[in-house]
Amino acid sequence: MLPQRSSRWFGPAWPTGPARPPSPAAQLGSWRRLLLARATRQEVLGLYRRIFRLVRKWQAASGQMEDTIKEKQYILNEARTLFQKNKNLTDTDLIKQCIDECTARIEIGLHYQIPYPRPIHLPPMGLTPLRGRGLRSQEKLRKLSKPVYLKSHDEIS
Repeated sequence: MLPQRSSRWFGPAWPTGPARPPSPAAQLGSWRRLLLARATRQEVLGLYRRIFRLVRKWQAASGQMEDTIKEKQYILNEARTLFQKNKNLTDTDLIKQCIDECTARIEIGLHYQIPYPRPIHLPPMGLTPLRGRGLRSQEKLRKLSKPVYLKSHDEIS
């Protein structure tokens, strides 16, 4: 007689029946998800490498060595913090949004020669809603009008 395995650790002692192969549509969906995951993973890792290459070449606009060191340290800390915060994201739309934000911040930093996010200035009741001028609607409009490169800035600082 064969020894019985405990189903607690190893699953059922004997197979319950023949395994049903997944449908072609399910296989296609899983491949699509896998390819999308690989593509976004490569894109994210490429952005991370691009940030580290940028830090190696970074020079402060003032030309001071102390400023350069502070700015390099800021870029590294900001990148590590944001990438660690977002490493468990699974929603492809959120991942794409984070990729767009990272790309925008890199391009803006290179263009303006400042590593810090470029602030926007809106007067307190400067956005006009469709109806009324309530504070809640102003907060909602302010949140919607925030540029893509500032989406995660308030969450960290």
